[in-house]
Amino acid sequence: MVNTLPEVEEQAIQEKGLVSGPSNPMAQHAYDGFAKTPSRPGLVLGAIALGLVLVLASVFGLWLLRSVRRLNRQVTQLNRQTEQLNRRLQGTEQQTKALAQQASQTGAQAAALQHDQAKESESTSAQAQSAHQPEVAAQQGANQGANQAQKEEYGNQREAELQRLEQSLGQIAETRRTAHGLVMTLGEKSIRFDAGKSDIAPQYRAILKRIASVLTTLKGYSIYVYGYTDDSGTKDYNLKLSGRRARAVRDSLVQAGIGSSLISTKGFGKSDPRVRGNSPKARAANRRVEIGIVDSTLQFGDEGRLKKHRTPR
Repeated sequence: MVNTLPEVEEQAIQEKGLVSGPSNPMAQHAYDGFAKTPSRPGLVLGAIALGLVLVLASVFGLWLLRSVRRLNRQVTQLNRQTEQLNRRLQGTEQQTKALAQQASQTGAQAAALQHDQAKESESTSAQAQSAHQPEVAAQQGANQGANQAQKEEYGNQREAELQRLEQSLGQIAETRRTAHGLVMTLGEKSIRFDAGKSDIAPQYRAILKRIASVLTTLKGYSIYVYGYTDDSGTKDYNLKLSGRRARAVRDSLVQAGIGSSLISTKGFGKSDPRVRGNSPKARAANRRVEIGIVDSTLQFGDEGRLKKHRTPR
């Protein structure tokens, strides 16, 4: 049956009222409360979530409580171990002190014993020395006497050798005794040097060979060759020239058979002239070479040798 217009309008009004709610205030309040009430599944989920949170909180609290208790037990155990270590350290310190005291006492006893032994040894040594002192004195006297006798015998032998050597060399050139040996002077009467020259003329080489034949028989002697110049020329020039003259004589003696290690040379320039003055004769006498024969057993430096066994004029 077809609805009439009024019925349609009334149905529309009812649908509108269902959508917007009832027009009565009390009914509207009941309607609003019914609309805001949550559904049953939401409440269940909320309760479950809350339960899970409480369970997790309980589990965490239980774990935390157990952890704290375990840490407390560990701390207690560490404290006990620390106390045990402290007691052991105290015992070790006491033992160390006791050992140190024992060592100190032992050292003192050893020092006292050593001191007593040293005194006893000194006493024994003093007694032994006192007992042997006469024997030692007698032995020393005998040794001194023997040494003195040997020195005297050696001196007599050297004196005899020097006398024979002086006689042999004196036949060749002017020879004189000194405190330590002999000195030969090769001047204008034996070897003549021209002014400013250091060469040895051929006619003088035979003289040097004769000297070498005598010196090669020596044992225990050293040979020193000194060169001199006249007063003409500078000091440096004359020192060099006198050195060349000494080396020229040394080379001739070596060629004649004397070992080069036995001969030393030195130039003295124009110092220590034989004849004072600047005349041609005086200058010729001062241009010379001297040969020193010295006992090798005498102990003095090279410079001392060169000066000590030269006789001042």
